[in-house]
Amino acid sequence: MVLVLMISCDKAAEICNKSQYDEAGFWEILKLKIHVFYCKHCKTHSKKNTQLTALCNKANLHTMSVSDKEALKKTLEKEL
Repeated sequence: MVLVLMISCDKAAEICNKSQYDEAGFWEILKLKIHVFYCKHCKTHSKKNTQLTALCNKANLHTMSVSDKEALKKTLEKEL
């Protein structure tokens, strides 16, 4: 069971990024927490990733709608 919970740093970074967008499942988050407990580098990465997420949420960023993107794309193609 313990070997199943052990993950590489690459996998930890992947799960960390997924959790930033609420795409990580319970078991992935558990594996990440175990890995971060003993890996200093991933702990730092996870902390900075959490800070980045908080800053983005605080900034209240919005993306363009699909229709706005299409309109911009058509305008750019016409100009070129």
